[in-house]
Amino acid sequence: MKERQLGSKRSLITRGLVLEDNTLKIPEAYTQPFCDFLTENPTVFHTVAYFEKKLEKAGFIKLSERKTWNKDLVAGGKYFVSRNGSSLIAFTVGKAYESGNGVAMIAGHVDALTAKLKPVSNKKTSAGYIQLGVAPYAGALNSTWWDRDLGIGGRVLVKDSKTGKITTKLVKLGWPIARIPTLAPHFGVGMNGQNNAETQAVPIIGLDNSDLYDKSTGEEFKNMTLGGEGAFTATQPPKLVRAIAGELSIQDYSSIINWELELYDTQPAQTGGLDKEFIFAGRIDDKLCSWSAMEALLASSASSDSEDSSIIKLVSVFDDEEIGSLLRQGARGNFLPSTIERISESFSSNGSSSNILSQTYANSFLVSADVTHAVNPNFLGSYLEGHAPRLNVGLVVSADSNGHMTTDSVSTALLTRVAEKSNSKLQLFMIRNDSRSGGTVGPMLSSAMGVRAIDAGIPQLSMHSIRATTGSLDPGLGVKIFKGFLDHFETVDKEFE
Repeated sequence: MKERQLGSKRSLITRGLVLEDNTLKIPEAYTQPFCDFLTENPTVFHTVAYFEKKLEKAGFIKLSERKTWNKDLVAGGKYFVSRNGSSLIAFTVGKAYESGNGVAMIAGHVDALTAKLKPVSNKKTSAGYIQLGVAPYAGALNSTWWDRDLGIGGRVLVKDSKTGKITTKLVKLGWPIARIPTLAPHFGVGMNGQNNAETQAVPIIGLDNSDLYDKSTGEEFKNMTLGGEGAFTATQPPKLVRAIAGELSIQDYSSIINWELELYDTQPAQTGGLDKEFIFAGRIDDKLCSWSAMEALLASSASSDSEDSSIIKLVSVFDDEEIGSLLRQGARGNFLPSTIERISESFSSNGSSSNILSQTYANSFLVSADVTHAVNPNFLGSYLEGHAPRLNVGLVVSADSNGHMTTDSVSTALLTRVAEKSNSKLQLFMIRNDSRSGGTVGPMLSSAMGVRAIDAGIPQLSMHSIRATTGSLDPGLGVKIFKGFLDHFETVDKEFE
């Protein structure tokens, strides 16, 4: 019997089950869609664009921060708004919603460790190698980035020569263009110890041995200008400019007025293990929780159980968490508080009111959903007994005695009731006293709004490596409990009044 069940699981995953609608599925059904999502959306801009398309397909209406919402929002409506193309908030309004009622919200982040192109990314050819000027975002360019097949993608700002209008185009090249080569151990020191991120972690992107044949070039650094003197493209490697322009069918290089491009690991996300128990992928942190939360919102909005809801159900995914969230699209900005304020104001007969907003926050609850550490069997001594989360089991509640997490006894009890109602299992994690705790968007958001909150995320191995591991069931288990939170918070909250 056990063997037949495992065989069934394998076939379901490897077939790449297609989700025909947004209703809640069994955990296995989310495995391949999540892998495809990671592979196809390598940058934060691609990720937000993916969510926008999926939300629009499900009937969500896009709002603009630059316009009033007072006439747009209606009870029973479904909406989303984005900022900078790299952060997004989606929400549904219960049919029985009234201003001052609570918001059941989940917050994650979609940025990941990466290497971003410098403003002037063109570099002098070195020993025949064309190199690319990049800077680490958060902890990128660490040892796991060496000898990887690196692709390039991001957003490009293009100016229409006829109208003068500037538009944003997303781009990713379909092949690896860069590599950071290690030094072989035969050279002695090799890769032992610290390596200089500025001088020794410079990606190679091509070859140019023309100096061997054209002695007139001398030692002076000369750049082939594309787009004319003073153009942005004149500061970038010519071969890269041609490749990006070709991918976007741009004929006039000078129409590219700027870009934000980054490197990423091109190896596809895939299942692994003898019974396909694992997902091996890049950028799991924190696209895993963000994707599961968004799928949960879609499933909740498609459920008939949401007909009588009197609350707001909301999912927010932020940029810049890995570098402190201090930018306007980060969680420390006003994106989430201002969105809730505008929703509350739209349904208030008195318009904007600090009284109504304070009431809304007091009735609300935040799940700060960021990935956490799964137990590593080779380093069991690094984990606290009873605080060693396993893969394919369930969401992990993260605690910290120094306030790096929002978790407390009340929020843990509330989420435990949600887990019971949704037939989900919770696990616990806390770092050892002699180790350093990480941080999440939870404390900054809960303190800014004064909402009750908990830190609870999906476990993974090898956090901040260019390739990480989670369980093949974990994306679906995340969808299940996040939907349970959105669906059951309203009734569970009454137990805590």
